[in-house]
Amino acid sequence: MLTKKEQRLRRARQTRIRIASQGVARLTVNRTNLHIYASVISGDGGKVLATASTAEVEVRKSLGGAGKGGNVAAAQLVGKRVAEKAKAVGVDKVAFDRSGFAYHGRVKALADAAREAGLQF
Repeated sequence: MLTKKEQRLRRARQTRIRIASQGVARLTVNRTNLHIYASVISGDGGKVLATASTAEVEVRKSLGGAGKGGNVAAAQLVGKRVAEKAKAVGVDKVAFDRSGFAYHGRVKALADAAREAGLQF
């Protein structure tokens, strides 16, 4: 019997295999109870091009201190920031890698905010 984490990582592996064959940059999402993290990783070399998370000092200040990183509003802010940083580096098209998490709640909010800020996926 697989644990909950092993099941999630198994789902993530399938997605990453499919994204790797496309050869485009990927927008990865990781969420914990307290924070949400997003990174844009290049498709060819696997280098991190842009990151944003609720653990960043500026983001935490704008959210109102500790304990506010685990909600939909925080996820929207992170999605917007990672999209802006990616566009600054010259990345417009990405593949969305939800890391095996359900496309729902905070993960969906981050994706929608990144789309609104100009990332295409």
